[in-house]
Amino acid sequence: MRYIHVDNVEPGQFLGRTIFSANGAVLLSEGVQLTVFMITTLRRIGVTMVYIKDELFEDVEIVDIVSEETKRAVMQRMGETYESIRSGKEINTKQLNLSVDHLLEEILKNKEVLMQLSDIRSQDNEKYVHSLNVCMMSVLIGIHMGLSSNQLRELATGALLHDVGKLELVTDDESPDPKKHHTWRGFEVLKQKRELSLLIAHVAFQHHETMDGQGVPRALNGEEIHLYAKIVAVANTYDNLLFDAATGKRMLPHEACEHMMVLAGGKLDREVVIQFLRTVSIYPTGTSVKLSTRETGVVVGQHRGLPGRPVVRVVRNGDSNDFEVKEVDLAKQTTVFIDSVLQ
Repeated sequence: MRYIHVDNVEPGQFLGRTIFSANGAVLLSEGVQLTVFMITTLRRIGVTMVYIKDELFEDVEIVDIVSEETKRAVMQRMGETYESIRSGKEINTKQLNLSVDHLLEEILKNKEVLMQLSDIRSQDNEKYVHSLNVCMMSVLIGIHMGLSSNQLRELATGALLHDVGKLELVTDDESPDPKKHHTWRGFEVLKQKRELSLLIAHVAFQHHETMDGQGVPRALNGEEIHLYAKIVAVANTYDNLLFDAATGKRMLPHEACEHMMVLAGGKLDREVVIQFLRTVSIYPTGTSVKLSTRETGVVVGQHRGLPGRPVVRVVRNGDSNDFEVKEVDLAKQTTVFIDSVLQ
C-alpha cells in the first residue's frame, strides 16, 4: 500500500488502513472502496494523509510497534481518564495502569522496529493520537536510555497525560500569568491525584521548559528539568512538527528530524534527541519518493540504524504495457539518495 495526501486520493481506490474516531469506533474500514462523498468527508473532518491499497505494493507491510487493538484500548482509556478529571471524579488507576502495562509490553517486544507516526488523524481523534504518539516515542527513548520498568511506567503515564491541563477552562497559554498556562494547570490537576506519582504531574508541569532556560511556565534551566519531562518534550515537539493541530501546518518526517537536530542542545536535551533519532523512521514505509537518479518509487523497507537509507521500489512501464519493477536498497547503493518526498 501507499501513504498519500488525501488530495491525491481518487474515487474507486481502496482504503489501506482503518480510520478510527477518538473513542475507538470505526469511521471507515480497511478495504472500503472510496467514493467522492467519502473523500470529501475525510477532508472535512481534518484527515490529511491516508493509506491506499495498490496492487504493485500489496506485499508492503506497515510494521507497528503497537497493535491497532491496543492503540484503540489506550485511546478509550484516555477518554475515560480525561472525563474523570474533567468531572472531578477519581481516576480509575487500576484500568489506566493495566492499559499502560499492555502498551509497554508490546513496545518492549517490538523495540527494534523503527516507529512511524502514520495513524490517520482527524479533528475528532487528534488529541488522543497525539498523546499516544508522544507516549510511544517517549517509552522508546526511555528504553534506549536504560530506564527501569517502573521508570518506563511512570514515563508512559506522564506522557499520556502531559496535555491534561488543556482540559481546564481557565487555561490561557498566551496570558502573562504562568499559572494560566496549560502546563501549570495540568500540574495542579495531577498533583491532587494521590493515586498518581508526583513525577507524573511534573511531566505535565515541565514538558515546555527548555534547556536554555527560556521555556514555560517557570523558565527552568536544563539541570532543573526532570529527565521524564526532557524526554516528553522531545517527543511532543516532533509530533507537533508533523501535525500542528492549531494551524494545520505539517512537516514531513525527514524535515522534522532535521529541525529537531537544530534544536538539540539549545531548546531540547542533546542526548535525548540522539536517542530519539534512533527510534523513528525518517522515510516511512509507503511514502513516495524521488531518487537522485530521477526515478520515482515507494519506500518498502527499513534498516535499523540507517533510518535515512530505506529500500525503495521503483516501478515503470516496460514493453507491452508490462511493469518493470526493481528495488533500490539505499544502504547498499551508497551513491543514490532520496532527492525529495512526493505526496
